[in-house]
Amino acid sequence: MDQRARERLGERIRPDGGVVLLTVECQRGVVGPESALPELAAVARASGALRNVARLVAAAHQADVQVVHAVAERRPDGRGANSNARLFRAAARLPVQQHSGSAAVRIAEPIEVAAEDLVVRRLHGLSPLAGTDVDPLLRNLGCRTLIVTGVSANVAVPNAVFDAVNLGYTVVVPGDAIAGVPADYTPAMIRHTLALVATITTTDEVLACWKLPRRPGAAGGAISRG
Repeated sequence: MDQRARERLGERIRPDGGVVLLTVECQRGVVGPESALPELAAVARASGALRNVARLVAAAHQADVQVVHAVAERRPDGRGANSNARLFRAAARLPVQQHSGSAAVRIAEPIEVAAEDLVVRRLHGLSPLAGTDVDPLLRNLGCRTLIVTGVSANVAVPNAVFDAVNLGYTVVVPGDAIAGVPADYTPAMIRHTLALVATITTTDEVLACWKLPRRPGAAGGAISRG
């Protein structure tokens, strides 16, 4: 990224400029050691994407940037869940279920959830934004730029990016903080799809923009992982 691009990125994601960090499905039942999707979990960890999400969340807490965690779950009886695509029907048969209230829907290590974070849970659909509380919460927070991280690059992440763009947000994607399967699909999808609608950057470039002293009175302290 050249100097001019870095300056534009820095302006878009200024901590006091209406930026929010979104983590997508970074939950134990998806990217944890007992994942329902072990191939995805392995890629998220081996690629460094999960660690980079954790770095971004920690830096957001230090810079007083709002963090929103989008979690996908379902009731044990499946009431209200989709069944209109092969993906949903396959997920319902997996040995690990993302049941509401279970360990599977808690935010995965090494990501820390702070008291000021918002955790938004959805029982239906593919998108962290469509039909959920995320969009109204972002608007109430004064969000103009949404940084999207997490999994998967196959489904939920592109859904989040396109929905956010359609809703009028500027979207930033740290390409090393998202993951999908197979591993080589993610860079191709970023280059040929997400780069058309979002600013593609890296975790280090975002962190460089957030190297600011913590504001007096900013909330802090990690709590349990949702």
